[in-house]
Amino acid sequence: MTRGVGLQRVVVAAERAFGAADLSEQARAVLAKVFDRLKTVHPAAAVLSEDLPVLSLLPQAVANLNGQAHPLQSLGEAVQTLAPALGWSTRKSVGPTASAGFAQAHANAVLIGPNGLEPREDVWVGLSLMAPHTRYPDHDHAPEEVYLVLSDGAFLQGDADWLPRKPGQTVYNTPQIRHAMRASDQPFLALWCLPV
Repeated sequence: MTRGVGLQRVVVAAERAFGAADLSEQARAVLAKVFDRLKTVHPAAAVLSEDLPVLSLLPQAVANLNGQAHPLQSLGEAVQTLAPALGWSTRKSVGPTASAGFAQAHANAVLIGPNGLEPREDVWVGLSLMAPHTRYPDHDHAPEEVYLVLSDGAFLQGDADWLPRKPGQTVYNTPQIRHAMRASDQPFLALWCLPV
């Protein structure tokens, strides 16, 4: 069985972009699990996408990767090509830490994982897109996680201060740590991976 061309292009570009990043040992270990599991391909599925106005910002978020290191630009191009096939949706539970208007100012898409183009339970790979000046709500989960930042933004972990991040940088979240992210004055885009 082979993975669809568009999705495989994103997987290959993501692995190269992560490989070019400065990674902690924990992040490197998580990504080794993720990409090892992705060597096994699961059957594809069709997904439904919500009609979300924030998706109009995706081309700008991807265009901001032009002129970045080659792996990032290639990943942006692969994401832009695959985007219409993705099942974009909004986070249903918001909470008090989300910015005003969050429901209309963000979208998530699972590429690989539950309800993704390649449904499976052992690994999740997805994208988060947010409008400028949007704050994602605090949340936590059992699996550890690594983000590849594709736009200027900042990340919050536990009780620490906000950590600014630029395209090509990564963020590693330990299991169950409270975390969030926020956009700068540009549309925010990040790719995330969780081995489950």
